[in-house]
Amino acid sequence: MTEGTQVLTQERGSRSRRSVNKMLRLSVNASRIMSIIFTPFYLPLVGMIALFSFSYLSLLPLSYKLFVLLIVYLCTILIPTILIHFYRKYQGWSMLKLVTREGRMVPYVISIMCYFMCFYILNYFHCPHFMSSIVVAALFIQILCATINVWFKISTHTTAIGGFTGSLLAFAELFVFNPLWWLCVLLILAGLVGTGRMILRQHSLHEVVYGYLIGTIISFITIIVV
Repeated sequence: MTEGTQVLTQERGSRSRRSVNKMLRLSVNASRIMSIIFTPFYLPLVGMIALFSFSYLSLLPLSYKLFVLLIVYLCTILIPTILIHFYRKYQGWSMLKLVTREGRMVPYVISIMCYFMCFYILNYFHCPHFMSSIVVAALFIQILCATINVWFKISTHTTAIGGFTGSLLAFAELFVFNPLWWLCVLLILAGLVGTGRMILRQHSLHEVVYGYLIGTIISFITIIVV
């Protein structure tokens, strides 16, 4: 009876460990997917799509909106991604090197230059200031993150979600609408993204929280002022 009990206990312990390992793998995979979907580069593009969908700018011609979205996509996603990729290959770095404090500085500089180029092009074509304010908010967030990166890391993923939150609150103030339900969605997403970054051991809790607060405050102030 004793040996049988021990065998049964060992089998239960083995099944329990397998279940825990399976849950850990699922959480890591889910965290990676969340990090890919909510990459910081998407902030200006998604903000612009939201502006075209839920404001008076939805009345603009479709061709004009697609033209602006193409400019934003090229300047804030495609070009920075290509340049950072070539820089990483030139340096012989792995992807892990880019998440270190030292390895993030050049990607920050590349992103800042591309965001400034996007702002310049939008102004050149005399786009409404609400459009350029989103890019300016993202630009200021990148500059502040690069400055803070000199001393310590913060999560750019939660900074981007904070940017969405600040933009939502700012546009709710400007266009006078109730942002409660959208705010709830963003808070849930912020929690998921921040938890994912900690599960992947890319950031600590205070880096995640500071990133979110910085993104929220900077984007709100920028859009209200600009």
